[in-house]
Amino acid sequence: MDFHSIARFAQAHRGEDAVRLLLQRDRYPEVDLDLAAQQIEALATAPAKWPSLAACPDVVYPPRLNREQSSSEATARYKAALVDPALGPLADLTGGMGIDTLFFARRGQPTHYCEQDAHLCRLARHNFATLGQDNITVHEGDSIAWLQAQPEGALGTLFIDPARRDSHGGRVTAFDDCTPDIIPLLPLFRSRAKRLLVKASPMLDIQAALRRLGDVAEVHVVAVGGECKELLFLSGEGPTEIVCTNLRPGGQDLHRFSLAEEQAAQCPVAGQPLRYLYEPHAALMKGGCFRLIGQWYGLATLDPNTHLYTSDSPVADFPGRSFEVMAVTAPSAKAVKKFFPEGRAHVMCRNFPLRADRLQKQLHLREGGDLFLIAATLLGKPLALVCRALSSNPE
Repeated sequence: MDFHSIARFAQAHRGEDAVRLLLQRDRYPEVDLDLAAQQIEALATAPAKWPSLAACPDVVYPPRLNREQSSSEATARYKAALVDPALGPLADLTGGMGIDTLFFARRGQPTHYCEQDAHLCRLARHNFATLGQDNITVHEGDSIAWLQAQPEGALGTLFIDPARRDSHGGRVTAFDDCTPDIIPLLPLFRSRAKRLLVKASPMLDIQAALRRLGDVAEVHVVAVGGECKELLFLSGEGPTEIVCTNLRPGGQDLHRFSLAEEQAAQCPVAGQPLRYLYEPHAALMKGGCFRLIGQWYGLATLDPNTHLYTSDSPVADFPGRSFEVMAVTAPSAKAVKKFFPEGRAHVMCRNFPLRADRLQKQLHLREGGDLFLIAATLLGKPLALVCRALSSNPE
């Protein structure tokens, strides 16, 4: 049964129980039910993660692990916008599901998809053709061997997203633990391409990565809906710029700065919480934008290590969450009880000795209600801030 037929079968059974379908092999002897069930499962999440693929009924999806590891359409579009087609051909050395390759190719340059998994290559060929993307060449096999066979300077951009799973399927972060380990391969990469774009775990330490990679012009910290998803390192000369972007429905929040600008920025420390409280979105926090955010928006920080900010007047366009401070009290069950008579609150801990779940239990609170309890350290003193969430820059 070909991929087109599998896709149509899955569309016809969309929304059905995939496990139950697998028990009906005698009813559909001509159908690869394992692959069909995989499609039915994927169709449930595709519209949210890959809307343009979900709109094409003949697209065939890979196994769950490959889907989980794949970029979303939103982050793939973002990466593609970093590529200059005028530099020449692009190669994706870690093709996987092919989402990044697809959106790179839509920039117009000849594009190479490299992948050692034969099944993924067959799916990629089918999907690229189905989606009408005819400027992609699929290379099955060892991508490093393929790259070594290319002439020096043959590529404009080289993209690599090393696999971040160990031999037991556990998640890893450091470059050395990923497959391939890109650090010893950097001379090869730089000899074959004018520019490198490396995707890394959002858990990776940015400063350590910069020391290991060298010659990085831009670090892009990409969040989706307030959750940090990707670190992207774009090669080039000159001082490194950090670009913190939060992708959200209908737009994005983007802040660009250099490490020197952050170090030179002035952000006063508040002696106490003022009427309004702010928490930057995850990309800004990961990117280390701690002083500049206060300087840009006229805020004071509660504490140099807490990364919560405060002001007397509201900031309407703050890139993150905003709160109105209703009360400040001690983080004890007795002290907070009067503020939460129903025993419900949304508990957050920032630079605080306990995790939120432990503190919530200690304060005899359940999740829910309309108010937040934000536990933080202010100049060495633990405090609990009773807050009301404000309508904020949407995440």
